Amino acid sequence: MYEMSKRSPSRWPPDSRASAWLSVLRPWAGADTVLPDPASKRARVHDDPVGRLNELAERWRLEGPSNSRFVPWFDPDGAGTKAQVLLLMEAPGPRTIAAGDLGFSSLDNDDPTTRQVHRALTSSNLDQARCLRWNVVPWALTGPEGRLRAPRVDDLEDARPALSALLAELVDLRVVVPFGGAALEGWMRYLTLAEHPVVVPTLAVPHPSPANGHRRQEALQRTTAALERAADLCR
Repeated sequence: MYEMSKRSPSRWPPDSRASAWLSVLRPWAGADTVLPDPASKRARVHDDPVGRLNELAERWRLEGPSNSRFVPWFDPDGAGTKAQVLLLMEAPGPRTIAAGDLGFSSLDNDDPTTRQVHRALTSSNLDQARCLRWNVVPWALTGPEGRLRAPRVDDLEDARPALSALLAELVDLRVVVPFGGAALEGWMRYLTLAEHPVVVPTLAVPHPSPANGHRRQEALQRTTAALERAADLCR
């Protein structure tokens, strides 16, 4: 597990255009919903229940090439270290990366992947407050031309210590839901290669990206069913 140290300053300068960042949030409950203030969220990244997790996020940034790589914040409105359900995605998406220092791995994000996850959540009995959304590879992955790319086995292996550090903080974890093949592979590598893994039930589902349009309705059905089972495991 990573040794906790003094907070490192963020290498991603704050974006003063907070109103522009509102476009990455979605008013899930309706048009009249008041969106979280991004500056307020940013100000709470070191508060419970995400303070220790965001210290890890800062450390992972500094361990990257040139001591700087993009890692989003853990959402202070999420379950944080109290999470019972880990919703494990693959890697940060383009809208989160574009938000810079105001980028969060959050169920509030307005992108096609999160919308599909939220559709399944609202159709299930799983309380969002029990959930932590994160990525099996916490940092942005880019190719030679700067384009985002999918995780490879080497990426999953490089990120495995980070996953181990995260799991050590989630003392109430009951179930992991990996979304997509890379997330599942990364999770299984952790379970089978870590010396003392945290072993909990795993409910793997297809990645919710629109790019995976084949059998999309079935994927939504499977995800909803997995989240229902996760809710049962939390009772």
